[in-house]
Amino acid sequence: MNDRFLRACRRQPVDKTPVWFMRQAGRYMSDYRALRERYSLLQICREPELAVAVTLQPVDVIDVDAAILFSDLLLPFTPMGLDFDFLKGEGPSIERPIRHAADVQRVRAFEPRQALGHVLTTIRMLRKELDGRVPLIGFGGAPFTMASYAIEGGPSTSYAKTKAFMYAQPAAWHALCDTFASVMSAYLRAQIEAGVQAVQVFDSWAGQLSRDDYREFAQPHSRRIFEALADTGVPTLHFGVGTTAILPDMAAAGGDVIGVDWRLPLDQAWTLVGEDRGIQGNLDPTVLLGPRERMMAAADDILRRAAGRAGHIFNLGHGVLPNTNLEQVQALARHVHANW
Repeated sequence: MNDRFLRACRRQPVDKTPVWFMRQAGRYMSDYRALRERYSLLQICREPELAVAVTLQPVDVIDVDAAILFSDLLLPFTPMGLDFDFLKGEGPSIERPIRHAADVQRVRAFEPRQALGHVLTTIRMLRKELDGRVPLIGFGGAPFTMASYAIEGGPSTSYAKTKAFMYAQPAAWHALCDTFASVMSAYLRAQIEAGVQAVQVFDSWAGQLSRDDYREFAQPHSRRIFEALADTGVPTLHFGVGTTAILPDMAAAGGDVIGVDWRLPLDQAWTLVGEDRGIQGNLDPTVLLGPRERMMAAADDILRRAAGRAGHIFNLGHGVLPNTNLEQVQALARHVHANW
């Protein structure tokens, strides 16, 4: 098996810098768009055959060193009593958002092997289909990000409702995040049992917090997840956006590899994260929309800053944008492998 991704997660020597891309399966690919003309996003997530096909699309056409399960961060919401759907052009919409302390009482834990058994079936099918080509990454959401979606009712730019709830009703906030930590710990463990070989915890919105607020309201709950998975022996990745101010605290919460965005040069970010961790990143996704020579120069700068140290996984600082040209992604992966 091509195991350079797993070796990098463990800060072991590799023959080439491993590369994969967040949202490497998605709207920028014509095969995916063709499926979306026939099926909704949730239908694809809930039908193992479809989820397998989408997961494999980038593995078949891009020189990536890992596959990531095609699913959605919010799938646990439905069995938790937080019904949601996707509105065209607007993203997820929570039917009854959490707004008061009493609302937290209706959020329930669940057994992932039953309620999300289709995801585990997808994982088992993928392991057979991949047949050792590349490792499979599973994922879940960190409590702060999940709670933010539940309170805001969908995406946000200011997270004002989330922060107001957090400050005004701290006991209810911690109870909500405690439930999310329990659910995510069980869900990720179930994914590992089904066959994923690494897991990434997305705290996509943690960068909205000050350092003090992160330590008080988010870090303890994220740490619970990483501690719960410590005995599995499976590498863990911890990712957020706009997290420059809290990188040391994210590392303290847990993760063998810390994902960083493009706002800080990779070597400086690695110093903040600590040399005892791997690092993943950190090309700005919009660079792929520009001239190829500029994209390659930006990739070379990241590789130069990584300096061949064990533990670097090349990735974008966030997901591939929908209007990205597939040929740019393909060329970038080849370039990283050729110039590691």
